[in-house]
Amino acid sequence: QVQLVESGGGSVQAGGSLRLSCAASGYTYRTYCIGWFRQAPGKEREGVAAIYTATFSTYYAGSVKDRFTISQDNAKNTLYLQINSLIPEGTAMYYCAADPSTCRTVFNGRGESFGYWGQGTQVTVSS
Repeated sequence: QVQLVESGGGSVQAGGSLRLSCAASGYTYRTYCIGWFRQAPGKEREGVAAIYTATFSTYYAGSVKDRFTISQDNAKNTLYLQINSLIPEGTAMYYCAADPSTCRTVFNGRGESFGYWGQGTQVTVSS
């Protein structure tokens, strides 16, 4: 059973940066797509970034491509989301999710195909 634990959220001013972490355990497959999603109050969940652990291939939503960076540390089984130039619209609960499929297959829309989810970490951006 894959378990994902997010951390690193907090309250920051617009223009600031945060690095979110997603500690993974219980992998039963050799490769996974790990995605970062966010859900703002009153809005649908959206995918912001994903990485395929086998090839380190990365995928980004167009709205965040220049400000978000996803990365992985295989030795620590930890995924990261570096968020720069935070804007108030970035206020949301951020979740990481994992699935043994390829990112090309599952990283789309609200990520309903992802099989495993963390509990989320809150990011609040003030203007």
